[in-house]
Amino acid sequence: MTRPSRPAPFVAASSALLLLAACEKEVVKPPEPKIDSAAYVVDGGKPFVPPGVTEKTAPKATFADATPGSGFEFTHVNGAQGNKYLPETMGAGVILFDADGDGLLDVYCVQGAEWPGSEKLPQKPTGKLFKNLGGMKFKDVTAGSGLDVPFLGMGGCAADYDGDGDQDLFVTALGPYHLFRNEGGGKFHDVTRDACLETSIWKDKQGRAHPGWSTSAAWLDYDCDGVLDLFVCHYVHWSTENDVYESMNGVDKSYPQPVKYESDSCRLFKGGADGKFTDVTKAMGIEKSDSKALGIAVADLNGDGRPEVAIANDTQPNYLFASQADGRYLDVAPDAGMAKDGNGRARAGMGIDMAALMNDGLFTVSIGNFSGEPVSMYSQIGKEIFFVDLAGKMRVGPATELPLKFAILFCDYDLDGRLDLFTLNGHIEPTIESVRKDTTYEEAPQLFWNRGDGMFAEVSKASGECMQKRLVGRGTAAGDLDGDGDLDLVLTQNGRPALLLRNDQSLGNGWLRVRLQGAAKNRDALGATVTLENGGKGITRDVRTGSSYLSQCDVAPTFGLGPNAKDPVAVVVRWPSGKSERFEGLAPNQEHRLVEGKGKAK
Repeated sequence: MTRPSRPAPFVAASSALLLLAACEKEVVKPPEPKIDSAAYVVDGGKPFVPPGVTEKTAPKATFADATPGSGFEFTHVNGAQGNKYLPETMGAGVILFDADGDGLLDVYCVQGAEWPGSEKLPQKPTGKLFKNLGGMKFKDVTAGSGLDVPFLGMGGCAADYDGDGDQDLFVTALGPYHLFRNEGGGKFHDVTRDACLETSIWKDKQGRAHPGWSTSAAWLDYDCDGVLDLFVCHYVHWSTENDVYESMNGVDKSYPQPVKYESDSCRLFKGGADGKFTDVTKAMGIEKSDSKALGIAVADLNGDGRPEVAIANDTQPNYLFASQADGRYLDVAPDAGMAKDGNGRARAGMGIDMAALMNDGLFTVSIGNFSGEPVSMYSQIGKEIFFVDLAGKMRVGPATELPLKFAILFCDYDLDGRLDLFTLNGHIEPTIESVRKDTTYEEAPQLFWNRGDGMFAEVSKASGECMQKRLVGRGTAAGDLDGDGDLDLVLTQNGRPALLLRNDQSLGNGWLRVRLQGAAKNRDALGATVTLENGGKGITRDVRTGSSYLSQCDVAPTFGLGPNAKDPVAVVVRWPSGKSERFEGLAPNQEHRLVEGKGKAK
């Protein structure tokens, strides 16, 4: 995750140049004073506005910490005991899905583990399932759910993979995968082995076998056959036996850089009608030896009906797997301009999201990078799959350079019809301040308002105290948890309690939510696109899993309708089957369930 140190030749050359400068007695200019990226102001304390740009005022919208008294109580266990093992820094994710079929979003928090021999807790920790009781109240229903299984979990994704009408759950881990089939009513059964989902195995130099380390994952229908497939990101070859010693100060051990470990390839599993999966990683062009994948985002970028897959890699070039005419995938990230930064260097990517931010059909791929590297905003130029990083032009570059960004999320928090940007931040090294005075272990999240003119404005400090609280942030998921239409947030911390943030905006903007039901086994209609026709403009959202960091938001698209939203609207759905349907007369400020070939469900 940290960038590798400069090679010895560079250091030697730099030393020689410095000696030459000293011999010639050149005058060395003092370093430029450091500017706080959060305080770009001019005289009078007003935000800096470039010439020719109209200043815009963001709407007043706040979030509140609704965790106390909600029944939502989860503390992540990272197992840290001073050994500074790399997996301790990475977890954990959160998944929003309807586990019991009552129409309300439930919350599953992925749990870590203690290291063998150093257990402090009386019982081994497990992931937690919280039933949504309505009104932002939750109940821990983990016990007896089948999800009370201890393992060192990382992230996951949920969807009805077997087409039986309820949501199933896949969880990644340092170790074997876990596929929990929903048996109905929120009761789950681990069917990983029966489904033929086996994690990768690697061998160290001594010939010892170790299970793979999977991170983010996404359900998708890559071949459009009506049966869900599974894409799983993998990180590095790590075990306690090959743990690397590294130090920031030359005395104490620090968390090692991922560049010290070999990469592990992402994997693609084709789903079968019988509920079993086949590993098609190599056959479909996914196998690569240079991945250190942490984030995944899925969307149809070229309009062929098949999903593209963007991968955020840590200290390695990012991937963009584009669908090809022969049905295979090809990593086009180098030619598409999103493998590296503008200087040709690979960044340390964590979370990722992609969407059409300006409602013009052109996508932006945003990646959360390490401290010292701003958020990437790879923006599509024209209808071809080609991108340019416009983080600076969009005015999110300087403000995001210092924090270490994990979760990245596009969501319309103020319901004005434009997707905004949220980042959840937190460093990996608890003692980072001892060597970098301008960097902290706990960092505040950041919220950027989409101005609608290609630029963003940071509104973190005006969005409530919880948006200014310093956290060791990791995973984030957005969804309407209290039924009032706007999107709330669940945030996880590494080794600390998770938080439930209630969206308290009261701007009077209307909204519309569309929950789809496909006709085939892909009942969640993953891969569908929904276009809202509002005021002569089309706003398109994809139905997908993945995005953020190790997490999953509600798969049902929420459309902000802006002010004075009283009249019914129409949407056009392009189903994964390729068929298109138009649904008219959808009342605003409601969730509508649309069934392929059967119209609106009652």
